[in-house]
Amino acid sequence: MPTIFPFVASAFSPSMAVFRRKGVNAPTDAELAAALGLTPTALAAQYPDRAALLLHSLRTDLERQKQDHVRLYAQFLSAVERLYALINYTIEDLIVTDIVYLTDLAQFPAAWQLVQDHLATYSTPQLHQLLNEGILQGLFRSDINIRLVTIILIQQVNIAITPGLFPAGSFQAAEIFRSIFLYYIRGLCTEQGARLAAEHFARM
Repeated sequence: MPTIFPFVASAFSPSMAVFRRKGVNAPTDAELAAALGLTPTALAAQYPDRAALLLHSLRTDLERQKQDHVRLYAQFLSAVERLYALINYTIEDLIVTDIVYLTDLAQFPAAWQLVQDHLATYSTPQLHQLLNEGILQGLFRSDINIRLVTIILIQQVNIAITPGLFPAGSFQAAEIFRSIFLYYIRGLCTEQGARLAAEHFARM
């Protein structure tokens, strides 16, 4: 699926690329060591178990996303375009992510908590600010409750990434994310905002 935005996301770290492609549990230590340019012995010395490597890889990946968001914001000035760009960025991230990665991720408490902390301390303020800016720009409806809508959006993220809520093998993570978010966001827009978002929406 080609992107509609002239934006290229930063590459995953070598270990995260393996996890995203095959899940957390399936890759062998030898496979992960080779991806990182280490011997299995050096991998074990640096990361005593799979949970430690996952946590390190996830922290690195969340920082990658934050840096990408800064670059993405530089290309879009309006809150509506930025929000749709963020959604598209996440969709494309999930397109190259096997659903088994999300299923496995939930089995590692520290990593799963890191995701929840990221949603609370980074994504929540980010969405709150975009909604507020969009209202001031006349692009989002002025009668929305920003705090409530922000909570709803964060819960929608949790729905999209929580394993077991959808029949196994029936839907890709990107398809779930797209279906949850795009229609809801369009409903928040004013007529002006909807016109600005129309091209983005139609091609996502």
